[in-house]
Amino acid sequence: MRPDALLDSYLLEHTTSVDAQLEAIERWAHLHTAQPQMLCGPYEGRLLTMLCSSLQARLVVEIGSFVGYSTICLARGLAERGMVHAFEVNDELEDVIHKHLSLCGVDDSVLLHMGDALTLLPPLLASWPEGVDMAFVDAGKRQNRQFYDLLVPKMRPGGIVVVDNVLWDGKVFDEKKHHDADTLSMRAFNYYVQRDGRTENILLPVRDGIMLCVVK
Repeated sequence: MRPDALLDSYLLEHTTSVDAQLEAIERWAHLHTAQPQMLCGPYEGRLLTMLCSSLQARLVVEIGSFVGYSTICLARGLAERGMVHAFEVNDELEDVIHKHLSLCGVDDSVLLHMGDALTLLPPLLASWPEGVDMAFVDAGKRQNRQFYDLLVPKMRPGGIVVVDNVLWDGKVFDEKKHHDADTLSMRAFNYYVQRDGRTENILLPVRDGIMLCVVK
């Protein structure tokens, strides 16, 4: 077994396990989607739930729901009467997401918005004067900076923005070898966040890397 596979196995063995419903959703993604790796998975999902819970979050934004796995993890960490506003651009996944939300009993805590978040989100942000408690960005990687700059001014002080896949399969730190557009975009985003005085950030090696940003 590869060392990283051994590490992943050990981490999961020492992390609160997921329930049968989330296991079923993960299996469904592997059987019925072309890119099941887009699922955040049990380890990152547990982190999302705990972050949301620790913030006692009432207003959460998710950009990129895929099949609803991460949406469910966020919803499970909400404070009483909290709501996740989830955005998904692929309308073929709408029925699947609703099915999975219902399976896990969180459909009343999630409002699903189908379409481009860059278009749909701004008017909603303008209508939330209390500010967003937590945001999870896992969508078009070349749009990360746009999502980040859209969200940061609308977060409450101490709110957290989490951006997924920031290590980009290790390509971001192998600058001599990888120069494709996606890698250059992700590298530029990480550089931008590191120098942004509006947040304090930490890049965590969770799965494909997450950038965790606390808004000042």
